[in-house]
Amino acid sequence: MDIFLQQVVNGLTLGSVYAIVALGYTMVYGIIQLINFAHGEVVMIGAMVAFSVITVLAGTAMPPLLVVLTGVACAVPVCMLVGYGMERLAYRPLRRAPRLAPLITAIGVSIILQHLALLVWSRNVMAFPQIIRAETYTVGGAAITNVQVAIVLLCVAIMGGLAFLVYRTRLGTAMRATAQNPQVAGLMGVDVNRVIAATFVIGAGLAAVAGVMVGTYYGIAQYTMGSILGLKAFAAAVLGGIGNIPGAMLGGVLLGVVEALGAGYIGDVTDMCRYSWLAGLVEERCRADGHFILFGSNYQDVFAFVVLILVLVLRPSGLLGERVGDRA
Repeated sequence: MDIFLQQVVNGLTLGSVYAIVALGYTMVYGIIQLINFAHGEVVMIGAMVAFSVITVLAGTAMPPLLVVLTGVACAVPVCMLVGYGMERLAYRPLRRAPRLAPLITAIGVSIILQHLALLVWSRNVMAFPQIIRAETYTVGGAAITNVQVAIVLLCVAIMGGLAFLVYRTRLGTAMRATAQNPQVAGLMGVDVNRVIAATFVIGAGLAAVAGVMVGTYYGIAQYTMGSILGLKAFAAAVLGGIGNIPGAMLGGVLLGVVEALGAGYIGDVTDMCRYSWLAGLVEERCRADGHFILFGSNYQDVFAFVVLILVLVLRPSGLLGERVGDRA
């Protein structure tokens, strides 16, 4: 039971990050039916910018929490600018093109952002300065750190704020009208281009926060970190129902819990029993180098995409998605 509770806590933490990233996918798809495969790279840029800022400020007399918040404050506008640039330069000219063209463009933008990050920050794994002292609390036999609590609470606050924005503000009303029918929304006075650009900017801001969460929690960042994270967040969005905001939240949390339970019960048993001596050596070396490694994670990716395949086979519209016909 202690192992189960511990893995549930880890899964909720990981699932909260997935949910934040999945919101960016589902918001863009809900409005223009585009899968922005470059969204994971925006998460990576947020983590890298925050890493640079936190590294510079780590040796100063600033309080640790203020240093992290400063990193977030710098990462969010940079990612928002990247999101706006992607929409304005890469996606808007192809809005009336066949759907395959924007999809290929999104993959190209993803590769471009990766290599730009490679030029700026190199290919080395960056170790985040651990300036916030981790405090561990024991609840029901499960160890919960203050960082995990902060991540979950922050994700809940962000989701609540986004729900308020979408369902209780004029911009949210314009977003929902554009998602229903852009042409009719334009005739009713909605600036469709502005609404779509705002959606990309908001999604990029959420990606920046998620990038800082990942870097702070795991302690590392690299220019390729957004690829698999983006794919898993996309899987979470599809799991909950692509284009459905509550579905993205539910899908992210469920995917994180499934990954943690699967890796904890199956990955650890097989890997640690078969390669326990090697695991000890690798763990000791990684700790000496300042890197973080999670054993059992070899099977995490498998569980994520097995769940995705099962959902697509049994319920293609996702858990909270609606079965609707194609537009005329």
